[in-house]
This record gives sequence, C-alpha cells and structure tokens, in this order.
Amino acid sequence: MAEESARGSLVVSDEVREALDRGRPVVALESTIISHGLPRPRNLRVAEELEELVRAGGAVPATVAVLDGRPHIGLDKVGLARVAGEEGLRKLGNRDLAPAVASGASGATTVSGTAFLAERAGIRVFATGGLGGVHREWVETQDESADLRLLARTRIAVVCAGVKSVLDVPATLQRLETLGVGVLGFRTGEFPGFYLSGSGVPVDWSVGTAAEVAEVLRAQDALGGPPSALVVANPVPVDQQLDPELHDRVLARALAACAREGVTGQAVTPFLLDHLVRHTDGASLEANVAAVRGNARLAAEIAKAYAA
Repeated sequence: MAEESARGSLVVSDEVREALDRGRPVVALESTIISHGLPRPRNLRVAEELEELVRAGGAVPATVAVLDGRPHIGLDKVGLARVAGEEGLRKLGNRDLAPAVASGASGATTVSGTAFLAERAGIRVFATGGLGGVHREWVETQDESADLRLLARTRIAVVCAGVKSVLDVPATLQRLETLGVGVLGFRTGEFPGFYLSGSGVPVDWSVGTAAEVAEVLRAQDALGGPPSALVVANPVPVDQQLDPELHDRVLARALAACAREGVTGQAVTPFLLDHLVRHTDGASLEANVAAVRGNARLAAEIAKAYAA
C-alpha cells in the first residue's frame, strides 16, 4: 500500500511515510542500476539485497522510480519486480520527470532524478554507485552530467564510490567545488575511482565514522544558506576493486573504440561502461555491485546517526 500524501504528487509507501513522520532513518536508493545497470535476473536479487542491507543497518529503504506517471518513494515487491523486469523502461533524470508524469510514462530514476524526488519527500541520505560528472574532451563537447547542477541545489547527502572512472575525475571535482557541493572522503584522503579504490586525486576533507558525517549534515542545516548536497565518497574495498592495470588497459581501448565508431553525447558513457563489462569478463560489474553494497551499508549508518 502507498499513500499519495501531502508531499505533492509523490506516492510515498506506508513504510517510508511512517518512518519520515516519526523521524526514523530513511535511505533513498536509485533505480537505474536495477533497470539499466545489471543483467536480469540478477538485477532484482541485487535490488532486494540492497534494501535488506539498509534495513540491517537500522534504516528504512526507499527505492525511487516513476510508474505510470506517478513518482514512487519506496517500492513494494511488485513495483521492484516491475522495475527489474519491464521492457523499455525509460531512464529518467531530473529534467525528464515532468514529461514522464504528464504522459503517464514509467521509468527508473538516475542520480539527479532520485536526489530531486528524495529531497522533496524529506529524505536526507541517498545511496548510489557512482556519480555522473564532467566528460573527457569537455573542451570540445561541453558535456557534463546533469547530476552536478542538481546536487548544487539539493540538500541531500549522496553516498557514492566517486564518479564513474570513464569520466574526467579532476575536472569533475573542480566543477563540484565551483558549484559549492561539499565532498568528504570516507576513511580516505583520495577521491575514489568507482571501480577503483582511488583515483589519485586528493580530497580536502575526510572523516572516519558515520557519526562524523552526521555532524557535518547538522552543521550544514545550522548554517543554512543555499541548499546543496554533500558527497560522501566511499571507496570500494581494495580486495574487491577492479584490477587497476586491467582497468587502465581496457579503458584505453574503449576510448579508442568510442572515437573510431563516432559515439557521441549521451551514448558515450553507456558505450564505455558496456565495453568495460565485456572486456573484463564481468569483473567491472562485480566491482560496481561491491561498491553499491558498501554505499548502502554506510548510508544506513549515516541516516541512523543523523536521525539520532
């Protein structure tokens, strides 16, 4: 059951609504990893596992998606299975939400779409895999993810494993600084590299516990000012990362293939990620899943500490 509550047109599940009303910890989870990021039927198993990891950490999971034009904050088993199995499900960023709602479309939400809807529902913590960012060859293409500008005006903590390593990591961090989005390294002084534990790029601030992250969130609340996100960069464990040499070798070949085949615009990142999966024999996919698991666990700890 779910209620189309006073939170605008959002359909907030009973479990999530009750938790929010009582001030209990809630963690938002994006749905594109389910619909577009993992093969079937494993995608549904991972989606269920992520929700269970959040519950085991003492928080309520709120997987976000749009079904038949209605933004859902928290999915039941039927909704989760639908996102995992429905053919032709759209990928919805923040800019796509209004057309999807108006046309009655269904889709899985990206980082920008999930962050926007989660914040509207009153959720403070969000777990994902990796952020979008500034694309390579930005000088020529002017291409950057909508995630960045959305996070610059959304008060939410995003627990992630950095930005996707196929992007320009130093430029992305510079862009986050320009936009006023805070970045914390969780038990690391180096920004994570998504599939890799490190990117070689230092972060200005690091913390060692979920309670410290919660204190930063409280300080953000107390200071006020323009709303902006806090990126909590949580590295994939070293023993679960993609082999760095393999990563670099396959990525170089993927970039060459991308240029050779004339892939441009929004097609670039999916092309590169697919190339990595196929040419690492699925090892990049396992690193991705390991990162999301760790982020779900940490997000639950942060949400619990913040609610306390």
